[in-house]
Amino acid sequence: MAKLVSGLQIPSSQDSNLPTFHLQNSYCKPATHSSKLKFFNGYRGTQFSTLYPRNPSNPRFCHSPEISSVSGGCKLGSMKLRFSKVGRRKRYAPVSSQAVDGGGRGDYDAIVIGSGIGGLVAATQLAVKGARVLVLEKYVIPGGSSGFYERNGFTFDVGSSVMFGFSDKGNLNLITQALKAVGCKMEVIPDPTTVHFHLPNNLSVRIHREYNDFIMELIHNFPHEKEGILKFYGECWKIFNALNSLELKSLEEPLYLFGQFFRKPLECLTLAYYMPQNAGDVARKYIKDPGLLSFIDAECFIVSTVSALQTPMINAGLVFCDRHFGGINYPVGGVGGIAKSLAQGLVDKGSQILYKANVTKIILENGKAVGVRLSNGREFNAKTIISNATRWDTFGKLLQEEKLPREEEDFQKLYVKAPSFLSIHLGVKADVLPPDTDCHHFVLETAWENLEAAYGSIFLSIPTVLDPSLAPEGHHILHVFTTSSMDDWQGLPREDYEMRKEFVADEIISRLEKKLFPGLKESIVFKEVGTPKTHRRYLARDDGTYGPIPRKKPKGLLGMPFNTTAIDRLYCVGDSCFPGQGVIAVAFSGVMCAHRVAADIGIEKKSPILDAALLRLLGWLRTLA
Repeated sequence: MAKLVSGLQIPSSQDSNLPTFHLQNSYCKPATHSSKLKFFNGYRGTQFSTLYPRNPSNPRFCHSPEISSVSGGCKLGSMKLRFSKVGRRKRYAPVSSQAVDGGGRGDYDAIVIGSGIGGLVAATQLAVKGARVLVLEKYVIPGGSSGFYERNGFTFDVGSSVMFGFSDKGNLNLITQALKAVGCKMEVIPDPTTVHFHLPNNLSVRIHREYNDFIMELIHNFPHEKEGILKFYGECWKIFNALNSLELKSLEEPLYLFGQFFRKPLECLTLAYYMPQNAGDVARKYIKDPGLLSFIDAECFIVSTVSALQTPMINAGLVFCDRHFGGINYPVGGVGGIAKSLAQGLVDKGSQILYKANVTKIILENGKAVGVRLSNGREFNAKTIISNATRWDTFGKLLQEEKLPREEEDFQKLYVKAPSFLSIHLGVKADVLPPDTDCHHFVLETAWENLEAAYGSIFLSIPTVLDPSLAPEGHHILHVFTTSSMDDWQGLPREDYEMRKEFVADEIISRLEKKLFPGLKESIVFKEVGTPKTHRRYLARDDGTYGPIPRKKPKGLLGMPFNTTAIDRLYCVGDSCFPGQGVIAVAFSGVMCAHRVAADIGIEKKSPILDAALLRLLGWLRTLA
């Protein structure tokens, strides 16, 4: 595959055959006229749509006689942690209009740039506290990499279908909590297997929902490492249990931090102990078998797109245990429903979301962030600005006329942009898949050394295994990811670019056909291929990156920045902030950001003296990384 990535570049013209997103398939009907979901068109200043189910008798959706109004919100089905057959999904039609405010000084308590999960969680958490929030989204639907698009009767998730944070217990069910805060609840389908690994030397391992089943299968493959397996994953549980016992808020807010320490000192000390450690180092304390260590590398790669030696132990502990504690639960109707529900909840709480609102500049006055300017020249002002863009986009594009702050220079010395992905969305005939096919697969057929190489490993999601309503009857969806760099696509003429997309996609599909699904190519009825350029165009992510990765072996999470920035009243949220990549991580980032902003605008308690001392301490700790 090395020959596929040498000396290749992307054309400067925009991709003409990329997904067209559609604003459909909302999961709620408003409880009252006043709580209608408003989608605003930034160019016209009007409401884009209020969504109603075409078939309100469908019991999976809220409808008039049974809808529950919770603080002006809505109720989305119910949490059902059981296996159930899912019916056909119904579509929705847009209606109505209303203008968006803006233009005066300090119109909003907060403006959020981007409507990814991190941005929406921050926005809704602030709105629930009484803040007036405006979310500005470049595209026509919310969600970013947790969005969706529709083609030929298929509903495709833009990003990962492995959903954490949907359980009904503990403190780490952050998606459930975020939805509940705005009066929404989504029906989910439990996934019995987080992922099925297909690895070199014919190693096959399923990550079962039940922890004991997973451990037994791993010990079966590595019986001589039984003690090491139990000890390593036991360390993961120490981290998870400590995290799960705490109320999760901003680590940059001292009143909360000290309060948690006095209530849960052992748990806080446990997390402090693991903060500078990496999963690979901890694993090597107990495990010697190179094959098992390589398996843990593959586990970490799914979490962080790097090996275990570069993956913070806290991140590994969270993911390796929550998949068993809360489990992986797929939202009925697709991942895009999370963002749509949060967006409706935001509006129900009196705040706003503006679509087709391409922010091109963060406005500063006397060193403070005071507003934003859109590509059409329109300006909005607020007490605080929260950027859900990557730090490279935030400081390199939205603040390109400003000198890069020293803190950001230090961050870029420690971290680089993670590679983007080549994504392939397939609609296939259902009979090509065996009846017991798992939803998620990770494929690395050849040498372990190819794990982190471009196109070396393949991640595959088949969400229709859990929710058949996403595809026409008798069909399945296959969503294929493999790492790819923007450098591989630059400079190609249009025709060569399209030919290369088809060639690389055919190679990847051939590998899946050989390893998993004989006859796969002949079963394909729909195919769409996205490159790093696609991700850059639709998700507004520099080089299509999905967050930062360390330049070298890090000291755990010590080097990761939190939500505050060197620019007063400017905050960052999402995967280039602590704790990093993944839906549960960016949701955590959103919760932390909302708490810190709420304190700074006066709707949460704060201590200016302690604030200054803590921020200096955290800044010093980052220098140790």
